[in-house]
Amino acid sequence: MSDGLRAAIIQDEITGRVLMLGWMDDEALAATRTSGRVHFFSRSRQRLWEKGETSGNFLHVGDIVPDCDEDALLITVHADGPTCHDGSTSCFTPWLWRRILRREAEQAEGSYVSSSLAKGPTFLAQKVGEESAEVIVAALAQTSERLVEESADLLFHLHLLWRSAGVDPAAVDDELRRRSTGS
Repeated sequence: MSDGLRAAIIQDEITGRVLMLGWMDDEALAATRTSGRVHFFSRSRQRLWEKGETSGNFLHVGDIVPDCDEDALLITVHADGPTCHDGSTSCFTPWLWRRILRREAEQAEGSYVSSSLAKGPTFLAQKVGEESAEVIVAALAQTSERLVEESADLLFHLHLLWRSAGVDPAAVDDELRRRSTGS
């Protein structure tokens, strides 16, 4: 423990995904144990705070496990909603999804992300279809450079379609993990 604070790694109790890292002092840990909802010590505000107190996205405690030195905690939780302040499921969200969320929020004039999302799921589904065909053509032509470029376009547009449909990539990842346990 440094300065009376211990790292608290927050993990989804179902998926095992790491959601965030926060800091706890003894008071935050006691409040967490008493309430069943995660509390942290804010180093910037120098005060206790409950995760979700402003967003409503509370973290309900499943288990609290200290590490071998008892200077860090692993806390499994059920989250009421996105954990990250930017609206992502996790504070460790891949950069592409984070960038799409940021561009959507900014709604900057001339932004391809903003304009594509504004056109809606029909437009984006068509783009995914077009990019899928281009991936197939590149794969059959056996040019790896072109296959990489077209695959990047496909994945990018697929992420835009997910955003338009309200699907977090974490849900797709969860489904892939679920399927892999059966094979």
